[in-house]
Amino acid sequence: MDVNEWKTERRTTRQISVGDVPVGGMAPVTVQSMTTTKTADVEGTLQQIYALAASGCDIVRCTCNELEAAEGLAQIVPRSPIPVIADIHHQYKMALAAMEAGVHGLRLNPGNIRKPEHIKAVASEARDRNLPIRIGVNAGSLDPKLYEKYGGATPEAMVESAQQEIAYFHDVDFDLIKISVKASSVPLMVEAYRQLADVTDYPLHLGVTEAGPPPAGLVKATAGIATLLMEGIGDTIRYSLTADPVEEAKAGRQLLEALGLRERKNVDLIACPSCGRAEVDVIEVANKAMEAFGERKLPLQVAVMGCVVNGPGEAREADLGIAAGNKRGHLFVKGRNIAVVPEDEMVDALVEWAEFINEHGIEAAIDKADTEKAAREAAKDRSALLEEQGDDANHSTEKIVEIRKTASN
Repeated sequence: MDVNEWKTERRTTRQISVGDVPVGGMAPVTVQSMTTTKTADVEGTLQQIYALAASGCDIVRCTCNELEAAEGLAQIVPRSPIPVIADIHHQYKMALAAMEAGVHGLRLNPGNIRKPEHIKAVASEARDRNLPIRIGVNAGSLDPKLYEKYGGATPEAMVESAQQEIAYFHDVDFDLIKISVKASSVPLMVEAYRQLADVTDYPLHLGVTEAGPPPAGLVKATAGIATLLMEGIGDTIRYSLTADPVEEAKAGRQLLEALGLRERKNVDLIACPSCGRAEVDVIEVANKAMEAFGERKLPLQVAVMGCVVNGPGEAREADLGIAAGNKRGHLFVKGRNIAVVPEDEMVDALVEWAEFINEHGIEAAIDKADTEKAAREAAKDRSALLEEQGDDANHSTEKIVEIRKTASN
């Protein structure tokens, strides 16, 4: 039998966009994860985001629980290779600050922000910015009134919580919505999503919350997420594991590939979205690289970075990458500088080294390289760029000033 005959017919939903990633409709099911670093730790958070992107993550969520986190987001967003969602709890002003920082979406928990006027204020601002919001219902933080009404965290209580939030959004003509109704109990989670799918056509974000560490956490999360996906329910997913978030991204990608919902790739090419420090047209170089790799059977994670100042560190989990600096391309393997080539030879060098790594392995590539010389040259070009452009090439300081104004009003 043709494998396509086994494919599940997906539920028809509205489509929204998180940055440049479509969610819902007939768009591919996307993989999400969440950083575990302090968002105020800009460099640490970016390193984790690049590691997630290299592992198959399409959208990343960062906590925004304090002013320092919002200020960190102002610096993280322009350098992130994938769209960034701010996770908001309790303080609605942090949602306003996160939007000022330039995030691509918000996640609000109806159990934590309960004043209708606060919810509507956030939705109104998101509407004006054309920014999506996920209504993130969680069985563990359900509104006490609904808990009492239904005698516990039942599927019905969770669905009503989501519907109440939708009503607040509709009051201010906001409908860029996706919804989750997560629980740590797989049967509860599955039934809640089934009921929700019957009463709304908004895209749904699937997850078993607090699934725990692998392997038990992987089993629980897969049991819930895969069950719903096979029923055609679900537009974006997250494995909530007590583990390195890279493991979440890998599990999500592998599940979607196993279910035939995402195509398996050869080279997994990631690229920064460019920022004030970029030394090359990142989009052009990335497109040329994709064309050059074509259908080559090279199952590697390859990064194209706009600058040598941040690139090797942010994308250090990639098998191979290249960063521009001072009209030169700096190649790196697992974050270690290995070679320097002229800017117009960047793509050819990437392909050459990718083929070598695929045949001989990472360690052989490092052994082949003059890493000390490559590191010296990279340091020299980093210093030249910092001297020329300063520390804040993205003008993040200006955004931080506006965030502080927003938070203090």
